[in-house]
Amino acid sequence: MGISRRTILKLAGFTPLAKISGLSTAQAQDRQFRHALTLFDDIKYGPDFKQFDYVNPAAPKGGRLRLSAVGSFDSLNPYTFKGDPGPGVTNETLLTSSLDEPSTEYGLVAESVWFPEDWSSVVYRLRPEARFHDGQPMTPDDVIWSMQALRDAHPFYNAYYKNVATVEKTGDHEVTFTFSEKGNRELPLITGQIPVLPKHWWTGKDASGKQRNIQETTMEVPLGSGPYKVADVKSGASIVLRRVEDYWGKDLPVNVGQDNFNEIEYIYFRDANVVLEAFKGDQYDYRLENSSKDWATAYDFPALKDGRCIKEEITLKQVEGMQSFVLNLRRAKFHDVRVRKALNYAFDFEWSNTNLFYGQYKRSRSFFNNSEMEAKGLPSPEELALLEPLKDQLPAEVFTTEYSNPVSNNSTERRKNLREASRLLAEAGWNVTQDGNKSVLKNAAGERLNVEFLLDSPTFERITLPYKQQLELLGIGVSIKTVDGAQYERQTQTFDYDIIVGNWGQSLSPGNEQRDFWGSASADAKGSRNFVGIKNPAIDKLIDAVIFSKDRAGLTTACKALDRALIWNHYVVPHWYVPYERTARWDRFGKPDKLPDYSIGFPTIWWWDEERAKKAGKG
Repeated sequence: MGISRRTILKLAGFTPLAKISGLSTAQAQDRQFRHALTLFDDIKYGPDFKQFDYVNPAAPKGGRLRLSAVGSFDSLNPYTFKGDPGPGVTNETLLTSSLDEPSTEYGLVAESVWFPEDWSSVVYRLRPEARFHDGQPMTPDDVIWSMQALRDAHPFYNAYYKNVATVEKTGDHEVTFTFSEKGNRELPLITGQIPVLPKHWWTGKDASGKQRNIQETTMEVPLGSGPYKVADVKSGASIVLRRVEDYWGKDLPVNVGQDNFNEIEYIYFRDANVVLEAFKGDQYDYRLENSSKDWATAYDFPALKDGRCIKEEITLKQVEGMQSFVLNLRRAKFHDVRVRKALNYAFDFEWSNTNLFYGQYKRSRSFFNNSEMEAKGLPSPEELALLEPLKDQLPAEVFTTEYSNPVSNNSTERRKNLREASRLLAEAGWNVTQDGNKSVLKNAAGERLNVEFLLDSPTFERITLPYKQQLELLGIGVSIKTVDGAQYERQTQTFDYDIIVGNWGQSLSPGNEQRDFWGSASADAKGSRNFVGIKNPAIDKLIDAVIFSKDRAGLTTACKALDRALIWNHYVVPHWYVPYERTARWDRFGKPDKLPDYSIGFPTIWWWDEERAKKAGKG
């Protein structure tokens, strides 16, 4: 989840003197509530804006959109890390993002917001008209309960909101968050991303008289508050959402021209291969393609040739995070950085890109690829100011060498890289010995170096198998285990693996989520996204430098410094990225003339086009 962040700029009114818990009289007198938050830069839309520029305010309402999902689901509760939840249940957040700004949010459940100059707290004023689907109003008590319940139910929320010290009701429609630290610009922002849950529903009982528990899975449809609600569930097979005609927020400027489909159906399929064939058979309407092979070879079918289907590459302004083979440091065999480095030398990206990916990818060399936050060259003086105090805790290369991956453009380079991998493994105490007619790597204790790749998709089997062959040439024992989505979820949440394919998406304004990605406190928290298991005090300090940056330049500098520390520790074997989105759709939809810079916006700002649908045929 890279998540976007924001700070306040434009004014949206003035609040008279009020007595507020935790605030001085002077602060209470000076409180000027505002309509939006942005992290460092000016916000685009003023207090009186009518709609976002990228929407069509006259977009028609109607139609039924069909989307796909792989595997199955065993829960409808999206707020616990247990189980494999299906899509659809939505509870509105205090703020909502715009899609044409990198880090700005506007009032949704909250109509206005204020925080003091030291960022030690934040006050939200709730809209009196905000309602759950049962008609009950959203109150400060719901916000207070939501914060605690979410932190108890999911390790992500516990880490993300760890610096929220207290949440208090400070008015009939007002709630105040007080923080455990000052100067963290993100905290007034990320509290705006909390979904407001219905306390009365979750603390009540179901139709059978059983007490509900947000920490457990459930197939009962939770009470929501968004523009759609669950209308039909076929267990493990499909979920239908229906637009809420009297949705309380439909006329807000942040919602004009959005949520245009009458129904959205999520249809589950067995695996990725079946999903693609189902799309070609017109069993669902829209897909994002993540397979370069399929993008290059699998879209040669009649509907694409005659124009009923559209295949489109859409370029966005976005950071490409790190996808990689993740090495689990909770396994002793990966403790030595030379072992981790050797595994990268054994990975032949160039062969894979040519033979498997049809030359579509660029090799990842950063945790912030394709952005100003990607570390290039040697550290700048500003970066060194952050890195030098940590010099004894960081690899020497952070200061002396620009990072680059091994390159294998020909057989000579491949052999050279394997020799270097073998040398590194020997230095780490893994030496080649004979085991029957096999040459294998063993340590001084006679233990063999074996690794298991845990996968959840056959798509990655074809990528991992050639890598397996390279590793076996070094004497490493390799097994590949492909499991269903539910089992994969269980094993990754409990860190029960040697190597997985991990992906950390990044926003243009990284912040507190970096603690969940790489922070020491998240390494042992089940369900966290610290898939590597990093416990590194230097990384922790650099994460804080990101979070406590005072301006955009400082944020960029801190991200570059963090990037260097992460990449030179060889925690992962980097994969690849493509700097655009590969999309395919049946031509039944309208879209804005110009899509927003930072998102395709599908399906939120698209709509059903009846004339196009007639030409494409009935789905």
